[in-house]
Amino acid sequence: MLLAALSLDPRDLLESFGPWATIGLFLIIFAETGLLIGFFLPGDSLLFAAGILASQGNLNIAVIALGCFLAAVIGDQVGYTIGRRAGPPLFRRPDSRIFKQKYVDRTKEFFEKHGPKTVLLARFVPIVLTFAPVLAGVGEMRRRTFTTYNVVGGFIWGVGVTVAGYMLGEVIGANSVDKYLLPIIAVIIVLSILPPVIEALRERRRNRSAAALSPADAEAEAAELHRAVSED
Repeated sequence: MLLAALSLDPRDLLESFGPWATIGLFLIIFAETGLLIGFFLPGDSLLFAAGILASQGNLNIAVIALGCFLAAVIGDQVGYTIGRRAGPPLFRRPDSRIFKQKYVDRTKEFFEKHGPKTVLLARFVPIVLTFAPVLAGVGEMRRRTFTTYNVVGGFIWGVGVTVAGYMLGEVIGANSVDKYLLPIIAVIIVLSILPPVIEALRERRRNRSAAALSPADAEAEAAELHRAVSED
């Protein structure tokens, strides 16, 4: 199971849970959306792989679609609460092996460009997916607005991607799943990381000093984020 988690191959990851694959799937989705340490976990590809496995009868499509939706929505709500409680100090948190300030910067740029819709759009963007709800909380987005985008995004992502995998599995058939699964997942991964790569090439992020921001600077960052998330 440990090796499967390190490889992050969606199918190996699910199969490593054995009879607890459904519960493991829900926990992974929750961790990726609700906990800052979950940013490295596979998202789109895991949901898609789960849908394909369901088409083979290994998982129940109705159960995993509903469960992934709930795990995604609850995870984002937890992330939002963490952001509300963490506040501006999040911008001064030092880099570690897991946490990097560049992840916060990238997500903040999405909010500045897309406003509250970032909560929905972030579902399909690695890393931003994990940090968007937290920064929405830091920026004090209205909970009602956040919850609306969270539920809509959670449904499109948690149910839509899973059902898409199931439908494709039905089309290609059980005998061809092993042949096409890895190439399909590879394409999904590439497509999911393409937007941030293009964004990085078009707009170079301003360089930030290695030193931590002062409390005043952190408050200014949070105020700027608040304006971004409060836009209609």
